[in-house]
Amino acid sequence: MSGTDVCVIIAARNAAETIATAITSALLEPEVAEVMVVDDASTDATEAVARAADDGSGRLLVLRLDVNRGPSFARNMAIRQSRAALISILDADDFFLPGRFAKLVGCDGWDLVADNIVFVEHASVRDVLSGSIAQFDDDPTELDLASFVAGNISRRGTRRGELGFLKPVMRRAMLAEHGLHYDEQLRLGEDYALYARALASGARFKLIRSCGYCAVVRPNSLSGQHRTEDLKRLADADLDLLALPGLAAEQRRVLRRHERHVRDKYRLRHFLDLKAAKGPSGAMAFAFSSTANLAAVAKGVAFDKLEPLRRRRPSAMEAGAASARYLMAGSAAKTR
Repeated sequence: MSGTDVCVIIAARNAAETIATAITSALLEPEVAEVMVVDDASTDATEAVARAADDGSGRLLVLRLDVNRGPSFARNMAIRQSRAALISILDADDFFLPGRFAKLVGCDGWDLVADNIVFVEHASVRDVLSGSIAQFDDDPTELDLASFVAGNISRRGTRRGELGFLKPVMRRAMLAEHGLHYDEQLRLGEDYALYARALASGARFKLIRSCGYCAVVRPNSLSGQHRTEDLKRLADADLDLLALPGLAAEQRRVLRRHERHVRDKYRLRHFLDLKAAKGPSGAMAFAFSSTANLAAVAKGVAFDKLEPLRRRRPSAMEAGAASARYLMAGSAAKTR
């Protein structure tokens, strides 16, 4: 294999409806030397559908886990099995746009390189496949640790657009040099944690604004579901990052902001879980056990109460634009 060959890794669970589109989009890319699907103990026909998507080129390998281990475990296993110099992650309900890797691999001076993401409702996937999406100039920039972490602090009441959604191509040599892998304790924010640790290790993260990745927004997507405990583990991952030596003051400041941001989400969710399981008294005991708990709960509950008053019916223009949106804004829009 050459130094520009790409291994596409797809961790899949109960993705029989979408996995064929994901695999096909990867196999159509000439830079892709391997497509590794890890069926994470699906209870549907994911494995059979994935095998049926083989194009006969010998590039597809489908592995199956008998026990659900989560995306981090599945991805780590695939990385160990793969041989290509470059690693690319594709979620099982998403797909690549044609020509994606030619642009990414053609860049220089990077350890990770990512492009823009277009988010579409499931019903508008056909429009994306037909090429009717906006496109932007590459406008290359480089992400540092502080700007990346800050780009993962979301605001309630707005559409999610964290930079942790990025799906970069990663150099295997960089991962090996710094001993980097997906944190198998995380089932939420595992991408964020890996990219942040890479940046803290000195990796160069290049970003271009042209779009090559389509994320399909589905109400039943596994990536959109998480447990309360997952939020706590993600906040703890920030504490692990803060323990790394050599961080600059600004890097520590923004990591603490992100940790508090996620921890407050956990506190609110835990309060609501306790209220459902033990009633108001158990929930209030947790809320009043610390000033941090009380502040997070009071703020979260107040926002939830006021949110219906903030909502309004979207205009026709807004409703039309909502079917496809981009992770990053760009300039010089063109029609694909």
